[in-house]
Amino acid sequence: MLIDLHTHSDASDGTDTPAGLVAEAVAAGLDVLAITDHDTTGGWSEAVAARPATLGLIRGSEFSTQVRADGHAASIHLLGYLFDPDDPAVVAEQARLKAERRRRGLAIVQRMIDGGLPITADQVLRIAGNAPVGRPHIGRALVESGVVGSVDQAFASHLSGRGPYYVQKVDTDLLSAVRMIRVAGGASVIAHPRGRGEGRVLSADLIGTLAQAGLTGLEVEHPDHSEADRAELREIAARFGLLATGSSDYHGHNKKLRLGQESTAPDVLAALIATTSGVTAPLGPVS
Repeated sequence: MLIDLHTHSDASDGTDTPAGLVAEAVAAGLDVLAITDHDTTGGWSEAVAARPATLGLIRGSEFSTQVRADGHAASIHLLGYLFDPDDPAVVAEQARLKAERRRRGLAIVQRMIDGGLPITADQVLRIAGNAPVGRPHIGRALVESGVVGSVDQAFASHLSGRGPYYVQKVDTDLLSAVRMIRVAGGASVIAHPRGRGEGRVLSADLIGTLAQAGLTGLEVEHPDHSEADRAELREIAARFGLLATGSSDYHGHNKKLRLGQESTAPDVLAALIATTSGVTAPLGPVS
């Protein structure tokens, strides 16, 4: 059974529509797909409408969160599954995060314009459409304007967190986000906890604290993780009674990732679903 619990559509920073993502999942041989766009549930209804009876669908979102460390805010992404999208705290925080993404994105664009790069705010907003503005949208503008050859190249240069154009955004406190998703009836899993510098702040002790607050799991099998990372995360997950999931983090042609290149075991998915309240249920065959 092929289960991918971390994918993105153009409701955030992917390039496939939600319906297109569903079609790509079917073509890739997936049995279960989770749609987890950044800070939004905007793609849920289209994905549900497009889902064939043979495909299981898990509705989720990837929340932008942060941890304070050494006087700085470190970015951590938190996958939320099967939570109530109408929970007042979730609605308010996703609206705030969408506005914060737009503010930060346009600030980055302005820095690039001031630096002489040939892109515009209107161009980035056109590319983003109704999605929360993200760095991949700026990357696509840089490709469109001939500044770089690919979005990956843009992230390695102009969109780097260490580069001159970077602007920090104010994300949700990680512990608060774990509690918020739990109160909304959902399950939470830390995305790529060793993939993008998160290891500097996500110590075993902090993960243990998050587990006590209601964290459900760790995304262990991820394209950014080495075998050593995976072994360490499996040990931490076992120590604190957390589930170990696997996912592709697919973004369409924004990133060179394949649907289903990493997968979650069926028993792990069943255990994850069992921790949720049922307010938002999985659709179709999921076991």
